[in-house]
Amino acid sequence: MSSLAGKTAVVTGSSRGVGADTAKLLAAQGANVVVNYRQKAPRANKVVREIEEAGGHAIAVQADMTAPEDVRNLFARAVEAFGGVDVLVLNASGGMETDLGEDYALRLNRDAQDDTLTAALEHLPEGGRVVFVTSHQAHFINDVETMPEYVQVAKSKRAGEDTLTARIPELTEKGITFVVVSGDMIEGTVTATLLNRARPGALEQRREAAGKLYSVREFAEEIARMVTADVPTGHVELVGGADDFLAQAGRK
Repeated sequence: MSSLAGKTAVVTGSSRGVGADTAKLLAAQGANVVVNYRQKAPRANKVVREIEEAGGHAIAVQADMTAPEDVRNLFARAVEAFGGVDVLVLNASGGMETDLGEDYALRLNRDAQDDTLTAALEHLPEGGRVVFVTSHQAHFINDVETMPEYVQVAKSKRAGEDTLTARIPELTEKGITFVVVSGDMIEGTVTATLLNRARPGALEQRREAAGKLYSVREFAEEIARMVTADVPTGHVELVGGADDFLAQAGRK
C-alpha cells in the first residue's frame, strides 16, 4: 500500500499543467487531493472528474493565493472534506502577467508562498511534508543570468525559496520536512510558451544546453516522487540535472 493512502495533499495551482498532473499522480497513489484554482473552475472540475473516474478522491477549491482569506478557506475546505492536511505542494507561480500589477510576481512567488505555509502549519501534522516547486532559472538566479523577460519572475521565485528555506528550523520543530524541486524550462507550460514567444528560439536553446527538456508529465512525476522520497529536510532536487547552471555558478 502506498504511503500516501488516506493522506490528504493540497496542490496549489493545480487546475492545469504540472499542478494538474501532480494532483492526478498523488491521487493514483491513494491520496485525497485538493485541486486549487484561481479562476477557471471548469478546468479544475475536469481534473477532479478525471481523478474520480480513475477511482481516486479529490475536490476543487477556488483560492487566489495572494488573498489570505482565500488561502485559509482552501485549508478549511480540505479539512472539512478529508479530515486534515498531510502534504502541501506549493506549485502555483506566475508573474509574467501584465494585468495584475507590477509587484504581482513578488506577491505571488514570495509573499503568498510564505502565507500559504503559515496557513498550512495550522493543520500539517508531525511527519507532514511541504514541497516547493521552482525552476533552475530561478534557483540559480543569484549566480547565473537568465532571459531578461524572466528576470523579475526568477528573482521573485528565488526570494520565495529563500523565505521558505529560512523557516526550516520552525518546520523541524514540528516534525515537518521541506523539499525543493527545481526543473529546467518545461515543454508545454505557460511560462515556457510565453518566454519562447517573447524570445523565439529560447526553448530550442535550452534544449540544446540541457540535452533534454522534461515534459509536463515527466516533471510532475518527479514532484510526486519527492512527496514521499526519503531525503533530508532542505533537500533540493535538481530534476534532470543542472550541469550548465552548476558550471556557471561555480565560476562566480
